Amino acid sequence: MARRSGSHSNITGPRIREAAAVLFARDGYAAVSMRQIASAVDVQVGTLYLYTPDKQTLLFDLMRSHMEELLDAWFSLPKMKLPLDQLENFCRFHIAHHLERMDGTFISYMELRNLEPQNHAVVADLRGRYEDELEAILKSGVTSGQFTVPDTRLATMALIAMLTGINTWFRSDGRLSCERVTETYWSMVRQLVGA
Repeated sequence: MARRSGSHSNITGPRIREAAAVLFARDGYAAVSMRQIASAVDVQVGTLYLYTPDKQTLLFDLMRSHMEELLDAWFSLPKMKLPLDQLENFCRFHIAHHLERMDGTFISYMELRNLEPQNHAVVADLRGRYEDELEAILKSGVTSGQFTVPDTRLATMALIAMLTGINTWFRSDGRLSCERVTETYWSMVRQLVGA
């Protein structure tokens, strides 16, 4: 099958991923067809299969990439010595990183249920690695006496849910700036861990 004029692998592949992300975030994975993705990219449906074998693989690639990018970005940050500074660093990083990737974040959290078991296991493992980073900070803070947290795993899940939840309501043209939201959330996180 010949490529359409203007179709190049280094352009079309990323455009397919971007269009799929927008559609999955807006309409939900189950409601989106390969035909809709092809239409959004202005290619024939058959062209999609030059880039991905099926819709499940496309979803998995988006979710895996999102988590790998998140982990890479986190591990590239300089590490702080004190648990309180580490926690602040994590909170600020999490908010900023996810607000810049709202569609990817929404898909990563809402479409996990649509992954086939082997794909689910890979993404769940990546998520677990990220969650473990926050839990390690909380455990260190409890050990040093900086934090009062009765269950570090529960606190980890609650904090990530709280911080990620910003994506469901935050609008850049809304009442509060990203900086104001971040400061307010950091203040609430400190209170939640008793710091």
